[in-house]
Amino acid sequence: MEKLQSKEQFEQLKKEERTIFMFSADWCPDCTVLEPVLPRLEADYPEYNFIHVDRDEFLELCQELDIFGIPSFIVYHSGEEAGRFVSKDRKTLEEIEDFINGLSS
Repeated sequence: MEKLQSKEQFEQLKKEERTIFMFSADWCPDCTVLEPVLPRLEADYPEYNFIHVDRDEFLELCQELDIFGIPSFIVYHSGEEAGRFVSKDRKTLEEIEDFINGLSS
């Protein structure tokens, strides 16, 4: 999964057709549990560009986007927010797939 490098890159990527930003941190145990399934998620949803956002590196961005729990996901379609799966709860692969499947195209 590509890692976000800058706020400018975030602004550019969210304008693309379909981008899923995953907010996470190395110290987060719930995030670590998801790591092994992320390649499968990317393979199962090739129409999306998956971007990893390190919460600690982009704390200000997380505050702007009301990301106060991780792991969390925000999806953009052509610059518009298309969905968010944001909470402090652990997320399963099935819950993430249900979230992505529920997004409007």
